Amino acid sequence: MDLRRLLADEFAHEAGVTRRLLERLPEARFAWRPHPKSFTAGDLAAHMVECLRWATPILTADHVDVDPATFRPFTATSRADLLDGCDAAAAAGDAAFAAATAATLDGSWRLLIRGRQKWERPRVVVLRDFTFSHLAHHRGQFSVYLRLLDVPVPGAYGPSADDR
Repeated sequence: MDLRRLLADEFAHEAGVTRRLLERLPEARFAWRPHPKSFTAGDLAAHMVECLRWATPILTADHVDVDPATFRPFTATSRADLLDGCDAAAAAGDAAFAAATAATLDGSWRLLIRGRQKWERPRVVVLRDFTFSHLAHHRGQFSVYLRLLDVPVPGAYGPSADDR
């Protein structure tokens, strides 16, 4: 089996599912949140795009150095911004997967905070954690947001109750 191809196909599927969810967020509901401790709908949607964006540096660099004082995550003020960001992240991720080799996937990856190594893990594990699992977690939250807003929820791994 070609692990790169399997992961690239999974990434493309997850990006498509994410886009279908983002398409449903009404712009008038970007500031809505189900609880005071929760993300706003717009911020959660933007964070999902950020999860997709992580695939590129994970596949193209041996580390990322985050400075919390200067790091600026993806933000969006409109559905068009979200969809443009999602499309750009998906295209960049697709290109990174296309350029990746078996050696790339076999390598390790490090997270640095202000130049100090926080941890080092196998690149495939980081890709799974930061992109695939993290994204699925937040998409689950987002689908509940849509349900609470009475917005039809698209299926992800099969039809949803709204697809029937």
